Amino acid sequence: MKLMVFDVGGTAIKYCVMDESLERTKSGSVPTPATSQEDFFDLLCSLYEPHRGEVEGIAMSMPGFIDSERGICRGGGALVYNYRTEIAAPLAKKAGCPVFIANDGKCAALAELRSGALQGCQNASVFIIGTGVGGGVIINGEILNGKHFTAGEYSFVRVSNTDWNDPMTTSGMVCSTTGLLELYRRMTAFPWEPMIDGKQFFDKVHAGDEIAKMVLRRFCRQVAMQISNLTILLDLEKVAIGGGISKQQILVDTIRECVDELYTDSGPYFDIGLPKPEIVACHFGSEANLVGAYYYYADRT
Repeated sequence: MKLMVFDVGGTAIKYCVMDESLERTKSGSVPTPATSQEDFFDLLCSLYEPHRGEVEGIAMSMPGFIDSERGICRGGGALVYNYRTEIAAPLAKKAGCPVFIANDGKCAALAELRSGALQGCQNASVFIIGTGVGGGVIINGEILNGKHFTAGEYSFVRVSNTDWNDPMTTSGMVCSTTGLLELYRRMTAFPWEPMIDGKQFFDKVHAGDEIAKMVLRRFCRQVAMQISNLTILLDLEKVAIGGGISKQQILVDTIRECVDELYTDSGPYFDIGLPKPEIVACHFGSEANLVGAYYYYADRT
């Protein structure tokens, strides 16, 4: 079965044609519309149309609290115009084909559980670092959804009570690529300059830029703290790091080092036997959401 698969992010929409062997062809990426749901649907249909004759339908990973059974975005995520609206049915009508949607973090978790880095795990998680933070939790070998479809949405976890109402103190901001780049901009003492992108930041890290290296370490410590909190609550065996910047091996390595340091530096607190998860990169890297969306669609048919 071939499907048109979309991975909708806050910044870009990745797409491809995928078959049952997970072979991905006709791949590409376009900016995510920031304007309206109508523009969003129009763009998706324009990308689907050239492949109408070769695919059976559309599988889509997207941000937000997604009710997959009803095809509704209940809220959350970067695309405010999708809040509390039907997605699957109107898009299916417009495109003229079946459409199935699922939360991006849960898609990544399903991909890694089914045929990736989390195979065989009882309790595990993915930590997807993108415009925000995507999350998916595996409990007893199954993806956890929750009654309100918010299970695993640790993008909204508070990391500080310094300013109770400041959204910048959520994990989704502090532990995201957006948060990483904003921290670098503030630490360079040139906050009026345009924000660099992820590639430019890691180019600076690899070139030995001391500020970039310090920012990376500080960022990874924030991620490590969230992973530790999740592990204490859920007894996680593994946490798989994904998202666009997870292609940078130094990111995954530094997160792993910071998790190790957190347990070592905390001394007797962790000597009592609290679990330390294995930190791994997503097997499917930044394409985990695409693979998981395919699986969700295939499981439904």
